[in-house]
Amino acid sequence: MEKLGGIIYQYRKWVLALWILIIGISGVFALKLPSVLSGNGFEYNGEYNETRKLLERDFGQAKSSIILVFHRESTVSEHEWNQFIQATFENLKEFNGAKHITTPFERDGMIKDEYAYGLLSFDKKAEDLSNEIDQLNKILKNTKGLSVTMTGEPIIVQDLNIASQEDLAKAEMIGLPIALIVLVLAFGGLIAASIPIVIGVVSILTTMGAVFFFSYSTDLTIFILNIVPMIGLALSIDFALLLINRYKEELHTKSIQEAIEISVATAGRSIIFSGLCVFIGLSALWLIQIDIFQNVALGGMVVVFISAFCALTFLPAFLAVIGTRINKFSILRITDTKTSIWYRFAKFVMRRPVLMAGAALAILLAGLVPVAQMTMSIPGTESLPAKYPSRVAFEAFEENFIPKDKRNEKKVTVVIETKGDVLETSNLEKVSSFLEKLSKDKLVDTVDSPFSATGIQDEEILSQLLRFGQNEQTTPILDYFVRDNKMLIEVYLKTTDHSAEAREWIRDWSSREMGLTTHFGGTIKFEQEIFDEIFKKAPYGLLLIIVSTFFILMAAFRSILIPLKAILMNILSLSCTFGIVVWIFQQGHLGVEPADIALILPVFVFTLVFGLSMDYEVFLISRIQEFYLKTGDNTEATISGLTYTSKIITSAAAIMIVVTGAFAFTGVMPIKQLGVGIAIAIFIDATIVRMVLVPALMKLFGDWNWWFFGYKNKGQKKHGKQPA
Repeated sequence: MEKLGGIIYQYRKWVLALWILIIGISGVFALKLPSVLSGNGFEYNGEYNETRKLLERDFGQAKSSIILVFHRESTVSEHEWNQFIQATFENLKEFNGAKHITTPFERDGMIKDEYAYGLLSFDKKAEDLSNEIDQLNKILKNTKGLSVTMTGEPIIVQDLNIASQEDLAKAEMIGLPIALIVLVLAFGGLIAASIPIVIGVVSILTTMGAVFFFSYSTDLTIFILNIVPMIGLALSIDFALLLINRYKEELHTKSIQEAIEISVATAGRSIIFSGLCVFIGLSALWLIQIDIFQNVALGGMVVVFISAFCALTFLPAFLAVIGTRINKFSILRITDTKTSIWYRFAKFVMRRPVLMAGAALAILLAGLVPVAQMTMSIPGTESLPAKYPSRVAFEAFEENFIPKDKRNEKKVTVVIETKGDVLETSNLEKVSSFLEKLSKDKLVDTVDSPFSATGIQDEEILSQLLRFGQNEQTTPILDYFVRDNKMLIEVYLKTTDHSAEAREWIRDWSSREMGLTTHFGGTIKFEQEIFDEIFKKAPYGLLLIIVSTFFILMAAFRSILIPLKAILMNILSLSCTFGIVVWIFQQGHLGVEPADIALILPVFVFTLVFGLSMDYEVFLISRIQEFYLKTGDNTEATISGLTYTSKIITSAAAIMIVVTGAFAFTGVMPIKQLGVGIAIAIFIDATIVRMVLVPALMKLFGDWNWWFFGYKNKGQKKHGKQPA
């Protein structure tokens, strides 16, 4: 690593020139990234997707639909109301992008009091309708007292994209200025404080440019716009803080070249190990075969690699060029280390290790209590800010036109497939037997089928009527429910929305042998498959993170106890975090409207923070190890390590809390929960764990901290202190 520092110093101008070229190219493609992002990322190749394709292919159901919700004020007459609706659909004649257009006058029940709705059906997926939506925005016009608003999945997907971009801009406007203030307090000068911000921006810009090219081989979710900056800014500033702090420290007694070489050799080593921990933590998400998890894994791993690479190449080259000018424009005097508050605090913790460890553990365990009540759900329309027109329109549509017991959250779609014509009497008898078993299930509310639609329960009579007695009444039933050897059944459950009971129900019925080929679909099936995939694969990801982190830290510090303690403390602090998040969001404290916890939150927070918090573990223990190798005194080494790193760890944590916590002021609920969750986890880790629990346990375990299968480090040999 010292050789790397020397090479970068020698070729510093070439390194900077190469990075300027990389930044320029990346910037061009980073600007294009939002245009290739789509969807909420919850795509999974399971039975739900197969059933949906079957409904589109055989039953002619649209791939996506836009709902036009009409509204009138009470002062508007019935005549003006009807004229406005008719004029709107007259204008839509110039729009040729839809497969089919249904007006409110074509079916009963599509006009109700002050509301009405129409449907535009498409042969494209929701995320592929941006051009059509732009055209519709130009065609659809409101007038005084009368409005028409687009909603439905395509509009909500697009609005989530817009909201995500607005949230990112808002979070940056909040986070970056505060981060700069924290950096000024850490370094005392404007130049030193501004460099980590530059490194953060360079890392994010380069990452977004690189991620753009992955859009050619995979679908990228809109949440990448939030995840990459959230991880990248926090991590790259952390890395820069560590290296700049060491550089400024060495610059007091060394030349610029020597300071660069030592900084890259020491802080650079910490950056590599901590970056590796974060990288592996995020790679665990790749095991979950759902787009959003693989997207975050992809974006996260790329930004970690680029952040570390930037900190080890661009940053030292930049420091080599500015040299001692890094100390210019100082506005605060930096306190001497030995007289600082951190030194006094370190001595205080080390004098009372049992008390401090006990107090820290008590706080963490208290935070665990609400975890048992956690209720998770997949983000939907409610993810949008409450005032977004598409959300308001969708809620009005549901409230006025969809009975509560017939909403998608309670609906299971079943396609029955038979040998031969499904309307043959023998096949209808099998279908009838299946429907009877369904109807008797205690969780089933209603079952819609050709039997219920016609009111005929006799299989032979129904067969004759639908096959040979078609009329105005039977033709719509036949068109909706029957296709050759397939029949569509719609089951509505009594369960609450997003309930585990509903998922268990469909899991059970999907696995039953009924003497018929059945295909299950609908929102409940979709949620069941997503939940099952996560709960099936997450333990393997957790195992990968824990095992790999253990071996990385073991190799870094040649210790068994240090990685074990780090892993156990991380798990405890993260569990405490989840408890606090449940208390805030699910139980509705601190002025927050109660909401289920987004399904992505526990997985993302664990994988992100488990790796990110290892930054602080590596920063702190690396410095303690340095002093221990020199002195062989575990207590003094811990005090010195804590003294020299506390300010940097606190500053890095404060910046990460600000950067991620700024998303608390955004509108997209999953991102809000994620930002707050990460901020809380980092706060707990950098204060209770890293500043109190770690040094207290270092004191209690003494030289055993450094035991490694009989390996004798220099410090132990000097004092003759080798644990048995």
